[in-house]
Amino acid sequence: MAHFNYLCSSLQDELKKIAEAICAPGKGILAADESVSTMGKRLKDIGVENTEENRRLYRQLLFTTDKEVSNYISGVILFHETVYQKTDNGTLFVDELKSRGIIPGIKVDLGVVPLSGTEDECTTQGLDDLAQRCAQYKKDGCHFAKWRCVLKIGKNTPSYQSMMENANVLARYASICQANRIVPIVEPEILPDGDHDIERCQKVTETVLSFVYKALQDHHVYLEGTLLKPNMVTPGQSAAARATAEQIALSTVTALHRTVPPAVTGVVFLSGGQSEEEATVNLSAINNAPVKHPWALTFSYGRALQASVLRAWSGKVENVKKAQDELINRAKANSLASLGKYQAGSIKSAAGEQGLHIANHAY
Repeated sequence: MAHFNYLCSSLQDELKKIAEAICAPGKGILAADESVSTMGKRLKDIGVENTEENRRLYRQLLFTTDKEVSNYISGVILFHETVYQKTDNGTLFVDELKSRGIIPGIKVDLGVVPLSGTEDECTTQGLDDLAQRCAQYKKDGCHFAKWRCVLKIGKNTPSYQSMMENANVLARYASICQANRIVPIVEPEILPDGDHDIERCQKVTETVLSFVYKALQDHHVYLEGTLLKPNMVTPGQSAAARATAEQIALSTVTALHRTVPPAVTGVVFLSGGQSEEEATVNLSAINNAPVKHPWALTFSYGRALQASVLRAWSGKVENVKKAQDELINRAKANSLASLGKYQAGSIKSAAGEQGLHIANHAY
């Protein structure tokens, strides 16, 4: 076997400590890393113009929410622009989060690109200057990162080529992050689009995760200093048969149990177009599934933490407090869910039941 070196023990300790802090009991991640164009779509839905100032005002609303929110949110994923924006009183958003005991993170991928020779599959770009960007982000106060790969379930997909390529891209990204003292969130998202049943989704999830962890091992990635951000195992959005929260939970935890090494510190689920209430109910069921699990099972939600916030705010300064209360509500609901203690319907929100699925979701 060729010679290799583990990361030095001080770097291992630093990475593990960050990962464990993010997955502290009852806490999860707010994904506020929407790109300029995606944020534009969210703002358009509430009749607000997509300007840098409006994006700043919205993110300021999120990050200046009452400190109670830090009981439920351990980390926030930022977009590049947001890292360098400030509150009205001149405080960098990164420092505003730190003052609340919340760890800033950063989305570092540069979006999906087509994978030639496949049936409309893709890979993710952004590796070329990633080391320099990570070094700068670490200096600027970001301690974890996110990179999203996208896989699609179809008659012939995901292909071997797509699974191999996306696994290797994720492993290379994770390796670069760790070398720069940043905890990588590894996100191989299997889109919910399609009419496949839950069994198909489970098998594809197991296969994709097997490729991912083989690649991480090949790249000598330190697993204790990583987090996994997977999809929940669900039937396709247009499947004839729906699944109960208990079925989704059992299929999801079984798939993880078969593929994710116990060394991984935490699993932070994406909401994948589920309504706010669905994402919370399913997370709670996952934590109550009758399958042993060695990792924290919590949330890294974007739309499922923000739909009600956006609707309550609607771009009006007089609605800021109301919108912040919605964030606290959803964060608290998901905190309870991460402990397996959420009762369906017990915490109402402005857009709780609203479907949030976007077909073929890109950034």
